[in-house]
Amino acid sequence: MSSRELSLKNAKIVTPSEVIDGTVHICDGRITDVCGGSLVAAEAIDLEGDYLLPGLVDVHTDNLERLLMPRSGAAWPVMAALIAHDAQIASAGITTVLDALCVGTTGQGVRDFEKVKEAIALIDVAKSERMFRSEHLLHLRAELTHEQAADMFAQLCQHPALVLVSLMDHTPGQRQYADKEKLIAYISMEKRDSKLSDEQIRAMVEGLEARQKYSAANRRQVLAMVADRALALASHDDTTAEHVEQSRAEGISIAEFPTTRLAAETARAHDMQVVAGSPNLVLGRSHSGNVSVEELARCKLLDVLASDYVPSSLLHGAFLLEEALATPLPEAIRMVSQSPARLVGLDDRGSIEIGKRADLVRVRKMQGLPVPLVVWRAGERIA
Repeated sequence: MSSRELSLKNAKIVTPSEVIDGTVHICDGRITDVCGGSLVAAEAIDLEGDYLLPGLVDVHTDNLERLLMPRSGAAWPVMAALIAHDAQIASAGITTVLDALCVGTTGQGVRDFEKVKEAIALIDVAKSERMFRSEHLLHLRAELTHEQAADMFAQLCQHPALVLVSLMDHTPGQRQYADKEKLIAYISMEKRDSKLSDEQIRAMVEGLEARQKYSAANRRQVLAMVADRALALASHDDTTAEHVEQSRAEGISIAEFPTTRLAAETARAHDMQVVAGSPNLVLGRSHSGNVSVEELARCKLLDVLASDYVPSSLLHGAFLLEEALATPLPEAIRMVSQSPARLVGLDDRGSIEIGKRADLVRVRKMQGLPVPLVVWRAGERIA
């Protein structure tokens, strides 16, 4: 077998429609055959009955932000954070990741615009020098309530790695922060090292409310800037039917992290794809009090899982869909591989089929958890 060839035998192969016991053959980074049985070349790697999954595709992760600022006030060197982020992503079985970076949020730290631009520039450097294990693409999150959000977005929207844009409005009193008291409690926890008083935090929230006046104009400008590009568009944290209907009328096809069942139902009625966070599924609840992903899954209102802030939750969540909610495993795995790949126009990956890129994950159930043992990207082992 040449260095460009690879065979993986004795695997539980999770295809888009079924689980089969058999062998996958790879040549030049592509899948050349998927067959049942065990009559294969002696050089084949024996997976000993473990699962073989397509490489996971993650369309929304804030993991990089956590590594850029591991503790309040502890700004980590950006390239070092990127390499650590990539290692965590690859070891979680994620072979394609959309790094979610915010444009237009307030304050300093990881969401400061200069820090965002530096991160994107260094992602480009790391890719050009082959420093990454997984493939990194870009997801820009536009916070529409910032006075300069459209101007900031204009500086980045032509980046060649950009494949997904989400529109956000985190005005207190609506969407994710419909309950302002929960927002105040969240800020108090996040700012516990800053010694801000309750009065200062409430004043901060009132300042955020005042910025709502910029949202509509910024929304129009951002949508105009991407109108002629083949980008996936998402509306973030939709809460009401009106939120979803506005998004659909604007040509947006993805409801990202809807906060209510009503919003998800409206999205489904308008043929929009519903993306939800896998940490919500693992924890059994939303950490901010919104609709649970388990409820969405039970109601058949879930299309794609994203890791949000815990990379390992993506694989864990997919297997929980099968174990706790009786979702057929091929369907559950599609939510973290083929469906997110198609969502952003990556039709060359996300499934174990002839001709697809050989992004693969060997998984073994241990102590009730799916554990990724080996990860391949385009036929090359990366973890």
